Amino acid sequence: MTALKPFTMPKWGIEMTEGTLAGWQVQEGKPFAKGDVIALIETDKITNEVEAEADGCLVKLVASEQDTLPVGALLGVMGPPDADAGEVEEFVASYKPSGTGSANDDDGYGSAGGEPDSGGEITDHDEPPSPASSASPSERAQANLVTIPDDVAISPAAKRAAEAAGISVDDIQPSGRNGRITRQDVDKAIAGSRSPELKGPIEAPGQEKAFASPLARRIAVQNGVDLSSVEGTGARGRICKADVLKRIDAKQPVAAKEPSKKPQGAGSAGAKEIVPMNSMRRTIAKRLTQAKQDVPHIYLRRKAMAHRLIALRESEGKPGTINDYLIRACALALREVPSVNVQIFEKEIHRFDSADISVAVATDRGLITPIVFAADELSVSDIARTTSALAQKAKSGKLKPEEFQGGSFSISNLGGFGVESFDAIVNPPQGAILAVGKAVPQPVDDNGAIRIVPVLHLSLSCDHRAIDGVDGARFLDALVRLLEQPEQL
Repeated sequence: MTALKPFTMPKWGIEMTEGTLAGWQVQEGKPFAKGDVIALIETDKITNEVEAEADGCLVKLVASEQDTLPVGALLGVMGPPDADAGEVEEFVASYKPSGTGSANDDDGYGSAGGEPDSGGEITDHDEPPSPASSASPSERAQANLVTIPDDVAISPAAKRAAEAAGISVDDIQPSGRNGRITRQDVDKAIAGSRSPELKGPIEAPGQEKAFASPLARRIAVQNGVDLSSVEGTGARGRICKADVLKRIDAKQPVAAKEPSKKPQGAGSAGAKEIVPMNSMRRTIAKRLTQAKQDVPHIYLRRKAMAHRLIALRESEGKPGTINDYLIRACALALREVPSVNVQIFEKEIHRFDSADISVAVATDRGLITPIVFAADELSVSDIARTTSALAQKAKSGKLKPEEFQGGSFSISNLGGFGVESFDAIVNPPQGAILAVGKAVPQPVDDNGAIRIVPVLHLSLSCDHRAIDGVDGARFLDALVRLLEQPEQL
């Protein structure tokens, strides 16, 4: 029977239970080389590339693009290009997930486990068998492959790989204990026997001088996008994947919208477009609904004069945005009122020594909250550099799970969009979130003098199970004092 292997949904991080196949990067039945990107897998917050750790071929693509599947689900079948179609279909029909689909599985393809060796041999833990090495004796004979005697000092996995590749033991330099040949020795011998294949540069319009990421270039080549006409939103204007995908979407013809039938009592009778939620938006909807239902919110509001903060920022040469100063001020206020710097679980309250502040960032796929760790120990300029880097990674989908999971407090600032005030929903398991509006000129009593100055509208949402109103009031009082006396920052 042809050697077939499952290619499954990988698992990245403890909290990952499902993923979305954002796109196939290989074609069915077409071989790929080690290092090629096989697929793009999208999780709640990020998009990762699955790279081939060995040469291979996907003889069948089981999952379709944009399918959301659990960890360990079968995405495709790997095997030789000439695999029998009936055997492939039988493999798909009989496949059952047998593991977690960890990205660190031995085969390197997110495989959720596999069948044991028929002979029950114990192979080297770091020597995964290749598809070709598990061929039957008759298949190896048809391919004119060698047979290695049983008395040769060679590991089982190395023996199978050498026989499948037609490598004689005389051509292999052993490096194992007592002169034993390992799988790595065979791989080196195979690599040394191959003639280099010069493919040359990628030929694509606008690629020559474009400042773009490798993934952006690859997607551009596959879709015929001229990178010279794409505006980069990455660091220093670098073109990222999201920029190319945006241009591809703009090139797609707009499908004619069918006029919707207006039910009695319904609203507009105009055309409508039904847009399915992506995995990130579905997760946001689920978690916000749960937070609003399960968390008893309490809302506290204050105003803060911002004219001294604005003047200080100008005098310091604008080391960061107003939001960076707000992060610094919140961090110091949390240090002063630690009862707000918490995470809340069913029967426990976790209080933190450092202020790990999550900052809401809007992306094309939805809202994400990268974390500025230990913000209370960073200067405003340090915070500015950190938030800028995190925002760029968030918008390009390159955040690592540890960069957005956790945090002890959140800030959501919509002042830049002209919103004067709003209330935010607590982001569990955190205990509080600060909503910041636009600084609006208002008359205020400033030490006995009536002045018209920019005033920030602040709204603190707290989980009332662990944070009392007096704790939130003390936090806001400390925050307002820091903002109105910014030299303390």
